Amino acid sequence: MVIASRRGHLLLGGAALVVALLPLVAGAYVLQLVSTALVMALFALSLQLLVGGTGLVSLGQAGFFGLGAYAVYFVQGKGAAASLLLTLPVAALLAGLAALAVGALALRTRGFFFLMTTLAFGQMLYFLIHDAPWAGGADGIFVQRPNFGLFGLDYVPARRDRPAVLLWTNLALLCAAYAGLVVVMRSLFGRMLQGIKENDHRMQALGHNTYAVKLVAFVLAGALAGVAGHQWAMTEAFVNPELLGWHRSAEALLMVLLGGLGALHGPLLGAFAFIGLNELAQLVTERQRLVEGLVILAAVLLLRDGLAGLRWRSRA
Repeated sequence: MVIASRRGHLLLGGAALVVALLPLVAGAYVLQLVSTALVMALFALSLQLLVGGTGLVSLGQAGFFGLGAYAVYFVQGKGAAASLLLTLPVAALLAGLAALAVGALALRTRGFFFLMTTLAFGQMLYFLIHDAPWAGGADGIFVQRPNFGLFGLDYVPARRDRPAVLLWTNLALLCAAYAGLVVVMRSLFGRMLQGIKENDHRMQALGHNTYAVKLVAFVLAGALAGVAGHQWAMTEAFVNPELLGWHRSAEALLMVLLGGLGALHGPLLGAFAFIGLNELAQLVTERQRLVEGLVILAAVLLLRDGLAGLRWRSRA
């Protein structure tokens, strides 16, 4: 896995500071758009752990993303808003447990069969939620944003709906997740993941339990996707079954490819580029998907290392 150099991390830190200061100069629409990009960057980052870190391409990642979003509804239902300190761990735990169940079976396959197995499990989760009365039905349901309190108290009363608060919350979680994955990928566990990506059979011959290592990575990626889903529900105040659809996983994979496959900071760049491209395409034409496809195709052909292929990185 390629990790940004010290200079690269300074640039990323500067970008994070600019985002944090946006509420001073930007309106509600821009703040909402950037908040969404931060959530999708976190989601794509969870997939990069599998694709770039372990060489596992999954099309079921949206299932864990959607479960994390629905966890907000499951915890509080139609009652009063629950605490973020409760809903966030529940979202991560629910998505992580689902990833454990899926990964335990999917990781017994390889290559194309692993891809199709994750897709199948993702679609099963989608149809489990779709049309289910206990999950709000096919049209989705509005949810209350979790508050920042505990034991019935709200430490930031009447402010959790403000775009600036949502942006700062999403930014803080993204920064924490990125910093945590930098530590993970530079640890012995991260080296083992890289070894498995390079040659799984050789790692087995050296005595490593590659199945267990990949399962831990799969569960970690699933839990991280659940956190991203939780923040989607908190940002949009709405959940629907489409969050679990395979196309959501495909979007995350496109963000990874656009940002840079194998570069830990790639999903951050790819998510903002993808969301920005989508908004610009809507202003130019009604066929924005065609514009997106052409730009992404050009990026893949001309930028083999994606947007992260700049000269400010070092190998982990």
